[in-house]
Amino acid sequence: MPVSAPILGEDCLILTGPTATGKTAVAVRMAQRLEAEILSVDSIAVYQGLDIGSAKPTASEQAAVRHHLIDLVSPMTPFSVADWLAAAARAVSDCRRRGRRILLVGGTPLYLRCLRDGLDDLPASDETLRTRLVAEAATKGSGPLHERLAAADPLRAAKIHPNDTKRIIRSLEVLEATHQVQPQTWSSTDRPLFPCPLMVLDTPRRLLNERIDRRVDAMFARGLLEETAAAEAAGGIGQVAAQAAGYAEARDCLQGRISQAEAVSRTKQRTRQLAKRQRTWLRSFPDAIWVTG
Repeated sequence: MPVSAPILGEDCLILTGPTATGKTAVAVRMAQRLEAEILSVDSIAVYQGLDIGSAKPTASEQAAVRHHLIDLVSPMTPFSVADWLAAAARAVSDCRRRGRRILLVGGTPLYLRCLRDGLDDLPASDETLRTRLVAEAATKGSGPLHERLAAADPLRAAKIHPNDTKRIIRSLEVLEATHQVQPQTWSSTDRPLFPCPLMVLDTPRRLLNERIDRRVDAMFARGLLEETAAAEAAGGIGQVAAQAAGYAEARDCLQGRISQAEAVSRTKQRTRQLAKRQRTWLRSFPDAIWVTG
């Protein structure tokens, strides 16, 4: 049984799309016209102090429209999908109590899926096991972990890209804790349609790649390295952000493993790959309304 039922309703609207398509600016304009409040659907924006690399809404954008689910916890604080879904449910209830419409904005696929389906009753993360698996992925790559998952749960492994380290590790955690394969309903794509409009903001690939390049250049110019160093000095950047495009490369640069130029180049490449995966995943929703921006 789900530990949290779906929370969406007719008073909600979802705006998603690949990274760097301009969702934030469009969302602020939409929210102002609809008299809505914005709920961030972003797995990095929940962390305090990680502003540049997560492309959080600016101070002026947050002043123009009330935002929720941003700056919830410090980077080193464990924050699971269940934690996020519970926070989202509280924010939705708050908006409804005050008669406000709800505009959910972001591109984290797992969060979107849980908004629609709720969350199955899976075991909590095992921090010791996760640390060991993360270390193994860092030294050997995600390939051996994916092979291990495929040997134990081939159906689950077939649905996860061999480079998707985060989902591979979580699946191995569940196997270790339950000694059972995950129910195939956990991530199936044949769920009911979204109970509210789902808009996908897209951009032609060439133009999107140009936007990604400009965004990454701007991130480093604005101080991504300094932001990453400050987070590390304050206690650590956390496992989630440490794997994210931009922060991972910034850490490698700060630790002398790569140059700043290489960090910029790798961040651009990884962000383009992320946009491609997001676009592919979003095409699995037959009820999505695609808008070119």
